[in-house]
Amino acid sequence: MAIPTSLSCLLFTLLSFSPALASSRTFTTTTVLDVSSSLHRAFSVLSLDPKTIPPRQHEETHPSSSTSFTLQLHSRASLQKPSQRDYRSFTLARLERDSARVKSLAARLDLALNGIAKSDLKPLDASTEREIGAQGFESPVVSGTSQGSGEYFSRLGVGDPPSQVYMVIDTGSDVNWVQCAPCADCYQQADPIFEPASSASFSPLSCDTRQCRSLDISQCRNGSCLYEVSYGDGSYTVGDFVTETITLGSTRLRDAAIGCGHNNEGLFVGAAGLLGLGGGSLSLPSQLNASSFSYCLVDRDSDSASTLEFGSPLPPNSVTAPLIRNPHLDTFLYLGLTGISVGGDPLQLPETAFQLDRDGSGGIIVDSGTAVTRLRAEVYEAMRDAFARGARGLPAAEGFALFDTCYDLSSKGSVEVPAVALRFGDGKEWALPAKNYMIPVDSNGTFCFAFAPTSSAMSILGNVQQQGTRVGFDLRRSLIGFVPNKC
Repeated sequence: MAIPTSLSCLLFTLLSFSPALASSRTFTTTTVLDVSSSLHRAFSVLSLDPKTIPPRQHEETHPSSSTSFTLQLHSRASLQKPSQRDYRSFTLARLERDSARVKSLAARLDLALNGIAKSDLKPLDASTEREIGAQGFESPVVSGTSQGSGEYFSRLGVGDPPSQVYMVIDTGSDVNWVQCAPCADCYQQADPIFEPASSASFSPLSCDTRQCRSLDISQCRNGSCLYEVSYGDGSYTVGDFVTETITLGSTRLRDAAIGCGHNNEGLFVGAAGLLGLGGGSLSLPSQLNASSFSYCLVDRDSDSASTLEFGSPLPPNSVTAPLIRNPHLDTFLYLGLTGISVGGDPLQLPETAFQLDRDGSGGIIVDSGTAVTRLRAEVYEAMRDAFARGARGLPAAEGFALFDTCYDLSSKGSVEVPAVALRFGDGKEWALPAKNYMIPVDSNGTFCFAFAPTSSAMSILGNVQQQGTRVGFDLRRSLIGFVPNKC
């Protein structure tokens, strides 16, 4: 006997939303994309008046533990108004930066896996001295970041007394650095260039120190350590490797190893330098001996602020997954992802799709600097095809840059799209909001499925998918946690 349509809808509703019946269907099949709201945010970024945050020493709030502290976190739009006049050009510029970032991450891993050792400390000869004033050290080693990819910034103090500066936050990098006077070549930043002579705590590191030998690229000049971080697109920072005081709100980290860059090339969007949140010994969490840290990334098209927290435990309602380390490269933070579901159905993927191999290849890293999540080609194709089947009712549009699955939603106020969720062990899953994977790319109402394939064996969970979620790294228990709507 056929079931009436009204009764079918009622049964579907009960199965989808009733706690008592949810065990028979773990995943929601569709979710709603608010087209109008997404377009409004997209267009407003072009007219934002970036806010100038005055230097101050007490920008953080304090959780209950005295070892915990919080810094304000700002989107790129808060610091610099886009130079593009239309959203299509703005999106293309973002994606170009993103592609450079991804190539840089893959190159960093490839070099590590191919056994290219860290550079030996050697005295500089006259020709190398000249190179420092021009193009920096010559070296094949590439850092874990890309020149223009910084989308989120925090404000902190450098030196004693502290000079307040904006810093790009980056989970794909370890070396913290700031532009320093005198500048052989410095790009424009929002705050004055840091003056080492004005700091009572500035101290050069000698070549035989542990910190100096932990660098990927270093050289020795008159017994002092020099560093370089070079980037996938040819930009770089070069200078003295020193210890200095870093002020995080009212918390001071003394004798922090940082780069004092006298020769810096690249468009870092007004930031004075970079804050490395990776897993290596030179990163800020490692130097703080932090048990944990977390961040929540607001919408990139927003001028709202969120927080970067150190020392706070994962909330009890976190969806957790293993934090995995690569023995061949300690910088990257790998996620124990087991699968993906689209439209409520798990994709049929090989067990090795997200596994980190013994040789250090494969796996998926959580990265604050990459925008669009990159997946191995076979995984991406399975995901895209499943999404396209579930979105057959939406009017298709031509592909856009690295996106091959796009839709014309110009006449829609809201639409239902297939639900997407990341799956972890023990049946845990993290459902992504529709706005985190269906994004506008122009002013005409074109929305694209915001994932992309990569030729690298390593996948990357990007910041578009992380927006609006507090992402926490429990370094002691080796867990990564996700809590939606915790900005």
